[in-house]
Amino acid sequence: MVSLRGFAVALAIPALVLVATPAVAQDLPALPQSAEVTLKLQRDGTLSVTEAVSVPAGTTMTRTLPLRTSADAGHDRVLTVRDLSIEGAGSAQTTDDQVVVDLRGGASVVRYTVVGVVGAVGRTLGVEHLTWDVAGGWDTRLELLRATFAAPNLPDAVTCFAGPPGSVIPCGAAQLDHSGLTRVSVSKLAPGDRVELTAELPAGTVPATEQLVPAKSVAGAFLVTAPVLAAWLTLAVLVLAGLGTLLVLRRRDRAAVLPVRLEAGGQFSSPQGVLPGHVGFLLTGRTDDLDVAATVLDLCVRNYLWVSEDGPGWTLHRRNPPDEYLTAFERAVYETAVPGDSAPLTTITPDIEDELRTAVVRRGWLTRRPALLARIAVRLCFYGVFLTALLAFTAGYAQLGLVVVATGAALALFTQWLPPRTRDGSLLRDQLLGLRTELANPAEVTELIFSRALPYALALGETDRWLGTLAAPDCSLQAYWFGAPATPARSSAFLAALGAATTSARHALGAVPPAEPRVGSSA
Repeated sequence: MVSLRGFAVALAIPALVLVATPAVAQDLPALPQSAEVTLKLQRDGTLSVTEAVSVPAGTTMTRTLPLRTSADAGHDRVLTVRDLSIEGAGSAQTTDDQVVVDLRGGASVVRYTVVGVVGAVGRTLGVEHLTWDVAGGWDTRLELLRATFAAPNLPDAVTCFAGPPGSVIPCGAAQLDHSGLTRVSVSKLAPGDRVELTAELPAGTVPATEQLVPAKSVAGAFLVTAPVLAAWLTLAVLVLAGLGTLLVLRRRDRAAVLPVRLEAGGQFSSPQGVLPGHVGFLLTGRTDDLDVAATVLDLCVRNYLWVSEDGPGWTLHRRNPPDEYLTAFERAVYETAVPGDSAPLTTITPDIEDELRTAVVRRGWLTRRPALLARIAVRLCFYGVFLTALLAFTAGYAQLGLVVVATGAALALFTQWLPPRTRDGSLLRDQLLGLRTELANPAEVTELIFSRALPYALALGETDRWLGTLAAPDCSLQAYWFGAPATPARSSAFLAALGAATTSARHALGAVPPAEPRVGSSA
């Protein structure tokens, strides 16, 4: 016979068992292949999720939870899942892009915490957004989904959509009850469908935890990010520095007339030993037929060639062979003007651009920097276009390629206005301007000064005034390189024939605008 005390103990045991049963057991789904979800927004902005899922015996259910979702056309939202645990028959795999939960027959409870679900203040003025996919990614049909959502403050509005991703079909039942819980109920959810819950909370309810990154799309690739902004700011600093440098260089290259004497110690003196063929490059940054004509005339007055009048025409004769005192471009002119011992003055077309440029660069008057920078600018533009396309379809940050293109374009504009002359070249340019002034207003001129200065007068466009101020038309001035009295009229006739014979094409040095226009000879 059972005593009264024993009967009392027997009644107490079931009661204790009921009390000790976890509360979650009371929330397990009543229907097979259904889920009960509890969402709670914590004060630190994280979302605590508890999913109780009933899996029919002998089957499995798998949910894939993406951790990178589209926020707008140019941004993706990156989520982080932590503290993941499973009570029941199941397992989970977590990667950088997703969480995969596999559940087997029976009831299972999945718990985890999500970081990054609360949008920043400002997307809608004065409102924070929380968006969560309550039941997306299941590979099987859900007969019934019930979910509750709680937050530190009551939501201002709640939106719930059910159906395929991207659809705007409202949930069958979504409401806020008297206790402050948002309750959602959806039945017969097809595989792959989602239930997306969005709650609008008062500003300052919790800290914003949303992490937006550029989307893996063309629009996302062109977003302004921190590295891109830093690149543009760096380019702006470089452009400002380049403009400052350009202003300094152009101010240093500003033209000024320096007085020059034609005679020093009884001998003709050219500034820094400059040759008539150099004048074109130094004044305008280009060479043309006037430089060839001046070089031929200079070879005559330096006794390498001799001029004779042959009836209505003129003939050039070799007087001395070329030696080590001739530069490469002078040798080319010498051999082209007189291929043999003598040649009529007809057509002289030497290709002297490269030799002439090399000569003035070697003497330190001009620099190849503008041409070199121009080639670099073209390459930067080409590489920038290629890099933009490559980044747009791969790693993103495509604006870095645009920065490279802009750098090339800025450099190309910079080279257009970069003076080609060095400091010594600018000084020589000023001396040549002084020489032009002296040739226009000469003092008493000897026969030696007349001949030696004539090629420079031709190169500087001052032959008319140089010849016209020497003597009256009937004056006879014998020149050692000329086979007849070198009167101004006869000299003008020869120079006109020489100008007609030198028809070499004009070539530009890079793309540098001329600093000073050069007046051609009218002789």
